[in-house]
Amino acid sequence: MQVFEEPLKQDWEALLKRPSFDAAELLPKVQSILDGVALEGDVALFRLSETFDQVQLKTIAINPAMIEAAEALVAPALKTAIQSAKVNIEIFHQAQIKKEEKIETMPGVWCWRKSVGIEKVGIYIPGGTAPLFSTVLMLGVPAKLAGCKEVILCTPPRKDGTVDPAILYAAGLVGIEQVYTIGGAQAIAAMAYGTATVPKVFKIFGPGNQYVTAAKQLIQQQGVAIDMPAGPSEVCVYADETAVPAFVAADLLSQAEHGADSQVLLIASNKNIVEQVQLEIEQQLVNLPRADFANKALGHSKAIVIALREDAIQLINAYAPEHLILSVDNALVVAEKIVNAGSVFIGNYSPESVGDYASGTNHTLPTNGYAKAYSGVSVDSFVKKITFQQLTEMGLRNIAQTVIQMASGEQLEAHAQAVAIRVKDIESKM
Repeated sequence: MQVFEEPLKQDWEALLKRPSFDAAELLPKVQSILDGVALEGDVALFRLSETFDQVQLKTIAINPAMIEAAEALVAPALKTAIQSAKVNIEIFHQAQIKKEEKIETMPGVWCWRKSVGIEKVGIYIPGGTAPLFSTVLMLGVPAKLAGCKEVILCTPPRKDGTVDPAILYAAGLVGIEQVYTIGGAQAIAAMAYGTATVPKVFKIFGPGNQYVTAAKQLIQQQGVAIDMPAGPSEVCVYADETAVPAFVAADLLSQAEHGADSQVLLIASNKNIVEQVQLEIEQQLVNLPRADFANKALGHSKAIVIALREDAIQLINAYAPEHLILSVDNALVVAEKIVNAGSVFIGNYSPESVGDYASGTNHTLPTNGYAKAYSGVSVDSFVKKITFQQLTEMGLRNIAQTVIQMASGEQLEAHAQAVAIRVKDIESKM
């Protein structure tokens, strides 16, 4: 990790830049994949699977019987863990569903909203270097609670053409019956355009590599909604003298092991904390199976020493991390001052891993600074909010002059007439 002590505020923007990749070469490649699937459908999907996944697939669709059979292939302890996580995620997300009230904005004018589940949604589940069955829960649970009628799941095939049993088990557990062995940008294309096998959806969710991210951004320009712009995973840990260096190191490594393009940021109240954490990182790295990924991520990660707490909070909000861990004294007070973050973990005993898996909050979060404007996935992500209004005769008379004057002021006389003609009819019956 690169270490910076008390950097000047004018240098913060450059210091907080995320690792970047050259989109100039990437976007044309991804667009060609999208075009191929749009033109050739399933034929392109089989060809692209052979090209990118080195797999000659016999079928794209997973038979529902295979989803049921996956339960027997998952270790009992893991099944219990997945079930427990699902319960917590359901409890937290169920509480997000609120009954909408009818509001009388003025006598006789009633307005209300109704939440309607998006009819067809697609969820992408990475399965390359790590099969993210936890993401099946994070996306499948709120989709079902929202009332989405059709949930499509795409995930890359393994080298033998099969799908990781834990992903299939989690899919079955949340009630997803349509699973397809497609990965990468071609999976996003299949869900965006539809093929003979894969249904077209209205909104696509899920994390992925730079190809998946680019594909989502491109299809969004073509009218298919996506959950959010997202990039590599990241964590920021704010630590003071009350932090446990071993805990902080473990938290940083838990994000670094995601991949070489992940970023971890340590903000510490003094340099001694940084040195202790670095020592712990070296010791813990030795035993990590994904140490190579973690080492590469740490190579472009940073530790920043900021003594003044208010400056540290300002720095955090400027960075807008996907995950923020507050390993500081009075962490709850600090948390109240955080305005830009995807998800916040308060205190020494709130590791980011619990949010990734089982606390109940959603782990599909804005990265790359988008937490300044975006929220993480919730039940609301899977619904549309339709507004309604109903006016009585009295209500229309009460609001008529307001609308007529405003419409006339904008020189939209047909708008004014739509009200005036009704008022004239009401008054003729009085």
